[in-house]
Amino acid sequence: MSKKVFIKTFGCQMNVYDSDKMVDVLRAAEGYERTDDVEQADLVLFNTCSVREKAQEKVFSDLGRVKHLKERGVLIGVGGCVASQEGEAIVQRAPYVDLVFGPQTLHRLPQMIEQQRLQRRAQVDIRFPEIEKFDHLPPARVEGATAFVSIMEGCSKYCSYCVVPYTRGEEVSRPLEDVLVEVAGLAEQGVREVTLLGQNVNAWRAPMSREQSDGELADFALLLEYVSDIPGIERIRYTTSHPNEFTPRLIAAYERLPKLVSHLHLPVQHGSDRILMAMKRGYTAMEYRSIVKRLRAVRPDMAISSDFIVGFPGETDEDAEQLIRLIEDVGFDNSFSFIFSPRPGTPAANLSDDTPHAVKLARLQRVQQTIDANMRRISDAMVGQTHRILVEGPARRAGVALPLKASGLSELMGRTECNRAVNFLGTSRLVGQLLDVRITESFSHSLRGEVQVEPASAAVSTI
Repeated sequence: MSKKVFIKTFGCQMNVYDSDKMVDVLRAAEGYERTDDVEQADLVLFNTCSVREKAQEKVFSDLGRVKHLKERGVLIGVGGCVASQEGEAIVQRAPYVDLVFGPQTLHRLPQMIEQQRLQRRAQVDIRFPEIEKFDHLPPARVEGATAFVSIMEGCSKYCSYCVVPYTRGEEVSRPLEDVLVEVAGLAEQGVREVTLLGQNVNAWRAPMSREQSDGELADFALLLEYVSDIPGIERIRYTTSHPNEFTPRLIAAYERLPKLVSHLHLPVQHGSDRILMAMKRGYTAMEYRSIVKRLRAVRPDMAISSDFIVGFPGETDEDAEQLIRLIEDVGFDNSFSFIFSPRPGTPAANLSDDTPHAVKLARLQRVQQTIDANMRRISDAMVGQTHRILVEGPARRAGVALPLKASGLSELMGRTECNRAVNFLGTSRLVGQLLDVRITESFSHSLRGEVQVEPASAAVSTI
């Protein structure tokens, strides 16, 4: 009987990708299979995120809930960014933890487990061995039409509020051919849409070949061209990007590459130049608006989502108003927005902050209400239009996937280019297909549609 690993993932999409890679590594080396039932697990891993407030305390709270599993020999590990920050301190506070590893050392999990068995003591490895982990990962095994591909690690921007450079290290790009080989392998497994991942994904740069360490570098725009040429790949997304790396070549790629979707997540963080400077973002609100204007000149239907930090130290009412004006001007259709929380070890953690929490909360609510109104307006405008969607699988209700019927109609879900979820009635053979649906209704966070014409390939495709 195979061993089972339970993984709880916190934070960004990079962590979701890393958790999947942990499963791949453990399956290949130790025969582990993933389980959603922590009580059935032989190994429990927490893949942590240190971006939000009190991240460390939440980790120790979760650890306390699984401590009883040690009685039957379950191994417990902490990975991710909190592990990078805390290191040995995790074991000192929770001696029952067996493994502590960073984002760059997850590929060493089998060796760490073996050392723990031999030495009977906790193993801690939170080094930054550059891009080594990708050379030791087994080929990805995926199910479904979409997949994530990490193309770089770390960030070198050092925004004043951000802990990522300290927990994931400086920017390091994966070799061009390694990325293309992984994408091609996913396409052979039936993947139709890939999302390229990185903390600062559009800063990716790499030699044209492994043998060429100097000379011409491939940039992110060229990587997109090569990925677009891979047979079977029909859609390309990427996240997260930085305005300072949004080059004219990248904007021009939206003219040349129809597979590059008309949806972009481009974090701005704020609309006040004074706050952007204090954040060390390196651009002005006008420069951000200029990027959006040039993008929409080549893709008028470009949907843009973003990240916003409200209540940064020193933020005034006027600063908050400038943020609202930017949101209204750009017409963001989704966001991740939070009240500023100081991260230990970052410059912003030492800034004086005397704005009452109630004021920050009111500003956050206004930001979210403004974006929700944008979302609703955009969704309502889509009713009656026909959109091409990629069918991902069964629709979900209350967080649970509805069952697929072997014959007849099932509730299915697909996504538009602008990343809107569309629920519709269709046959199970449509899963993994691109097809046209006419939008019939809009809701707070989803749409409903009707299939226009089933693609001919669906007649022979399977789930």
